[in-house]
Amino acid sequence: MELYDLEPSGNCYKIRLLLAFLGIDYELKSVDFMGGEHKTDRFAEMNPFRELPVFKDDGLVLRDSQAILVYVARKYGGDAWLPTAPDGLARVMQWLSTAANDVARGANDARLHDKFGYELDVEQARRKAHHVLELFDEHLNDRDWLELGRSTIADIACFPYLALAPEGGVPIDDYPAVRAWIGRIKALPGFVPMSGLA
Repeated sequence: MELYDLEPSGNCYKIRLLLAFLGIDYELKSVDFMGGEHKTDRFAEMNPFRELPVFKDDGLVLRDSQAILVYVARKYGGDAWLPTAPDGLARVMQWLSTAANDVARGANDARLHDKFGYELDVEQARRKAHHVLELFDEHLNDRDWLELGRSTIADIACFPYLALAPEGGVPIDDYPAVRAWIGRIKALPGFVPMSGLA
């Protein structure tokens, strides 16, 4: 089992975090992102989109953090992290879509601008991030987890970029339910940090 990884990437971190919660050993392959290793033809053989993370297991090669979370959760975590019942599965999957769209285009884009110098409309990204944080704060106001009354890959998928929002100029002080949820995730057995998230 191999994870092609970039340490400050929240998408790569999602996979490291789930593997840590499951207590799974794997080989971490750090990719020289600044040197453009992900843009090489050799890397494109694994992922033609030339993006991270890439995950290998038993001959299977997967790209996209959401897809990798689904695979690892189902293969190694059973129903604990991703249920098979249609209603529970759909409720978790809607948050994976939220992570890949609303969270990514908000808090993640703002962080890409401020921390990594990406050229994009950072004010629009920050507005989007605050809107998403308001929705999360309202949703989490009367529950501990995003769905099913327990931690699932829905929480793992959304957690990194919301917790790292301040690195994109998006403070989270005004979102107490989100901050409490972040604290609960950090308190889960097996939690591992990443840079920016102690």
